[in-house]
Order: sequence, then C-alpha cells, then structure tokens
Amino acid sequence: MFAALKARTKRGRESKQITPTSPLAPLIDRAREVESLPAHDVSDPMRRTQHWLLRRQENAGFWCAELEGDTILESEFILLWAFLGRRDDSLCARLAKHMLAQQLPTGGWAIYPNGPLEMSASVKAYFALKLVGYDPESEPLQRARAAILAAGGADQVNSFTRFYLALLGQISYECCPEVPPEFVLLPKWSPINMWGVSAWSRPMIVTLSIMSAKQPVTEIPEELGIQELFLSAPETWKYNRCPGLRRSVTGWMWEQFFKVADRGLKFARRWHVLPLRKRALNKARDWMLAHFERSDGLAAIFPPMVWSIIALKALGYTEDQPEMKYAIERLLALVIEDRNTSGSAGASPSQIHSARVQPCKSPVWDTAISLRSLCESGIEADEPRLVDASRWLLEREVRIRGDWSATVNAAPGGWAFEFDNDFYPDLDDTAMVLMALAHQYDEPPVKDGVVQRSAAPVELLADINGAMQRGEAWMRAMQNRDGGWGAFDRNNNREFLCRVPFADHNAMLDPSTPDLTARVVEALARLGRTLGDATIDRAVRYMRRSQEADGSWFGRWGVNYIYGTWQALQGLAAAGVPHDDPMMTAACEWLIRHQQASGGWGESPATYDHPEMRGQGTTTASQTAWALLGLISAGRANHPAVRRGIEYLTSRQRLDGGWDEPEWTGTGFPRVFYLRYHYYPIYFPLMALARYAKATKE
Repeated sequence: MFAALKARTKRGRESKQITPTSPLAPLIDRAREVESLPAHDVSDPMRRTQHWLLRRQENAGFWCAELEGDTILESEFILLWAFLGRRDDSLCARLAKHMLAQQLPTGGWAIYPNGPLEMSASVKAYFALKLVGYDPESEPLQRARAAILAAGGADQVNSFTRFYLALLGQISYECCPEVPPEFVLLPKWSPINMWGVSAWSRPMIVTLSIMSAKQPVTEIPEELGIQELFLSAPETWKYNRCPGLRRSVTGWMWEQFFKVADRGLKFARRWHVLPLRKRALNKARDWMLAHFERSDGLAAIFPPMVWSIIALKALGYTEDQPEMKYAIERLLALVIEDRNTSGSAGASPSQIHSARVQPCKSPVWDTAISLRSLCESGIEADEPRLVDASRWLLEREVRIRGDWSATVNAAPGGWAFEFDNDFYPDLDDTAMVLMALAHQYDEPPVKDGVVQRSAAPVELLADINGAMQRGEAWMRAMQNRDGGWGAFDRNNNREFLCRVPFADHNAMLDPSTPDLTARVVEALARLGRTLGDATIDRAVRYMRRSQEADGSWFGRWGVNYIYGTWQALQGLAAAGVPHDDPMMTAACEWLIRHQQASGGWGESPATYDHPEMRGQGTTTASQTAWALLGLISAGRANHPAVRRGIEYLTSRQRLDGGWDEPEWTGTGFPRVFYLRYHYYPIYFPLMALARYAKATKE
C-alpha cells in the first residue's frame, strides 16, 4: 500500500507538466504576469490559527464545535415538551428567547440567515411562542401572524409539521399522511421496503409509524392553539410534493398510487381491518429499542430522537422507565445554555437568558479536519496533542455491522459523525478520518512497501494501518452501481419513493453525489489507488457525467457549487487526473470567473432553489478556502486569482487566528435544512494557507 503511495506522489508531480497547446495555456499566460512577484508569506497567519485550534482541543484529544441549525430545533423541542406536559419548564422560555432573536424583520422565520420566510418553520415558531406564554397580540406575534397568513397560512406546512399539530390537537390525524408500521415487515426484495429509504429517514419513519398508528394527543387550552393561522379547513389541505422532483408521467402515476394507498390505509385503520398491525408495531418498537444501543440517541440526530420519545409515550412508556430516561437525556445533551442562564417561565423576556438546540454533535468530523489542517500546516506528527487526536479517532472506529449491512456484504470499518452512532457510519467521515490518520506516516521514504520511519509511535502505526485496510475495503464495497458514493448506504436511489405523501422533507434517498464521491476518491488515492484502478476509473467516469455544463459540480453536503467544485478538483487531482484535462480546466475557469472583487468567494443556500445564482453570495472564509484548495490542487497556485484569495484570507483574519463567518455554509438537506459549522472558518482556511505555502515553495 505504501509503495503505491510513493508512486502516486511521483505521478502527481509529473501530472503538473502542461503542454504549450494545453487548454490551460491562456490561464498560464495570465499567471506569468505575476510569476516574478514573491509568494505571500503566510507563516504568521498559519501560526495564529494553529494556536487557535490547539487551545480548543479537549483533554481527550478531540475537537467538537457548535453545530448550529435553524429555529425548528427550538420550536420542535418546545412542542415536544408541551406534549409531555412540560411547557412551563423554564428551559422552554429560554429556547423561545433564542427563537425571537432569529425572527425576520418581515415577521416570519427562515431556515438560513437572510433567507425567505419558510412556512413550516414559521408556523412552529409561532405555535411554540404561544405555548410558552407570549401574548398573540404582542408585536412579534402580530408581525409573525401577518407574514404567515400573507404567505398562504398554515395550510402550506409540510407533513412533519402536520404531525406536530395533530399531536397537540390542532388538526386531526386524518389530515396527516399515513405512515403504516407494516412498512417494517416488508422484505428486502420488495420494491418498497425500509432498506430502500435513506439512513436518516429510516429511524424517522419507524418512529412516525408508531405515532401514526397510536395517534397520541395532548390537549392544550383553546387560547393557546393556532386556528388563527388556518386559511381553510385542515381537511382540505393538500399534501406537499418533495421539492426538486422532475415532472414525468411515471412520477405522476406513482403519486396517484401512493395517494390511493394513503386513502386505503386510512379506511382500513378506521374500520380496524389491519390484521398485521400488532405484529408490525411490536417489530417497530423492537427495532427502535435495538437502535438505542451504542448511540447518542436514536440515530444520534435530533428528528428521530424527538420522534422516539413520542413513540415511547404512545406505546405507554412512562418517564421514569429507563428507555424514556435514555431518550430524554440524550435529547437534553443537545441543548446549549448561554452563560449565567437563569429565569423562569414567569419572568419577563428581558430577565430570561437564551438557550438553543444542536441537531447533533460533530466531534469525528471536526477532529479529522482539525488534525489534517494542523499536520498540513507544519505541526509534527509526533506532537503529543496530534497523537492524542489520532488515538481518539482510532477509538471511534465502528467495528459492528450497522444498517448498511442489510444490503452490503462487507466487513465493518468506518466512522460516524457523532461520538456514538455505530449503526450509521458514513463515507464522508470515513474518508476524512483515513486522510487525517495518514498524516502520521512520513512520505516518503517508503522502501519495498515498508515504512522506513515515522514520527508517530510504532504501536499507533500498527493500529492506523489496520484501520486503513478496513476503511479502504469498506469504502470500496460501498461504491454504487453508477460509480459514485452516497453517504450511508449503497444504491439507495429509488426515486419513486420520493412520491409518497410524507416525503416532502427532501431526504428519502441517499444517491451518489459528486462532492462525496470525490472525497472518497481522494481518500483512496491517499491510500495508493489512482487512475488504472477499477474503482477509481468508475468513479472518474461518474464525475465526468455529473459535471455541470458550466464546469462546476453540485455540492450536496456543503453550500453549494463552490463546495462541490472544490472537492471534485481535489479528489480528481489526487487520483492522477491531469491538470489539463478538459473537466479540470472547465472547473478552474468556473471558480476563477466567480471570484468576487474583494478576492473572496461566496455562495448562498438560495442556490439550491435557484441554481442560476450559483457562485453568488456574501464572501466567506470557508468558501474562499474551498475555492483556493480546488485551484491549488489543480496546479494553479501561482494564478493571480489564488494570490488575491490568499490576500482576502490574510487581511480578514482576526488577531486570535480565527475568521468571522455568520453565514451558513453547511448543508443538511437541500431546500429543507442548513447548518453553520462553527469551525469551518478555522480549519479550512488553515488548510488552504498550508497548501498555498507548500505549492509556492516547490
């Protein structure tokens, strides 16, 4: 493996040679205008950021920044607490204060900063504020009510929001789509089965199916309801479609089929003609409880964690039983309290400090990228804190067969995003961890496939080598038929399942995506597999097919085309795709065209709804770093655009080594849920500065 690694390094250097007739020639000519200028000295900015990161490493060796989502997290928490009879809990008042601070000037709530009103988020926020005790005639709620009604009212909310409204008696469960627990009984060979939906939808569907069957309701005082937000009777509300689906005759037929099935299931439930219902409920319960094991809550993410509490309550579990205690404790672990938190529900808003909720925690992701950026920026691999980080990552390797093994016959060998989520390792974290651990090796020298020296302890190298072998095998086994990779499962691409009535959360499937595919390619290349390897060649063909006409690539897990294009360039270059390959030059030209006058790059989550806005938005440190990393990996370190980008980063760095970035550049579910990774404007700029320093010295 390591002999191949050395050969890969040599091939990568040779691939930088560009012929005079290359399509890259015009760019090279422009770069020559500034070749005589010395490269920027970025050693001081790198040193400041290194210190920033090292000061924030936990004693156990990991990093874990806040992961910020929109107000649906706080509002759904309050709605859950109301269902449990806890709406007077002082925590609800603190969460409400945070929600009020996020209200748009126009009255509603958005799902990313400066975004438009989003109906489901706005209705849940309004409802939650009323439940906490805010007067509906107060200025914020008046403004919110007017905005919601002007945008179409609560009639427009998505299916998951309908379930919350039914849970608290605002609408009937008849107005919600059926989620039959019999779904868990369907065999894997069936076109419709629980293994055909995405890993994040699976636990949500299982728990929602229990709720859908049991239909629990907590009655609240009439004055706390939200009937004033309804423009028409709930019985007349239409189901929303999954956003972004292509219109087709086949798609329309599936939609009609699922609508008929929904009506049939409602009829069968009303007349008690569901002979397998008890068996299905028992299996759904057992599946849910089994997945509590080795996890920070069900699937370790907020939505199924909430629904699991509702499902347990619907099944008759009390709050003093261990299963319910576990579920509530794990959910509370996602709450972030502001300093000096105090106050009660009876206190005035000015006396109450705020609290907020994370959708999950990101220690593996943050640790892997922090470790990579520190190693690449010159911190020696034997530095005790980096060795501690490597050991911590090794301890987090998932060695059990999770949900993915239902469709893939392979030995386990991956990493999850969170502290504990062993049923759901993912390709993104696995690739990033393997690349981080590889920095513990010196390269070169390697002789006859044997590592000659390394700064890290020998026993650590043995563990890393084993983890690399397992991780590489698992990633290769998870490759999809089309040559790409999804996040959690293999060949999870049955688009017709997006036509079910409750699929409007835009997260039913986990198909191949260019950004994730390129990251896995980069990791495999780091382990010695490059062009000529069958797995890599199939992936490169997928990348060619998925490139946009303008040269960019879509970014599924980061905002958006800048993210996808960066990772595509970096992965393809690592695999040995020549820098003058047409898809590489087209991608570089796209990035250069979208550099802004300030020297930075920026893009808004609005591009998921409006692709014509790609490459446009407020400049950010993280997105500028991505663009720079892409260009540098494709041999453009001396291009004027790169130097201007480096100037942008160095001129905007704070004295403490960080960068300010209130914008959100992470993606949970396109068009539905976005994220702000608080360390993105730290370790990605550090990595970009390090790559620039190395490239301009060669």
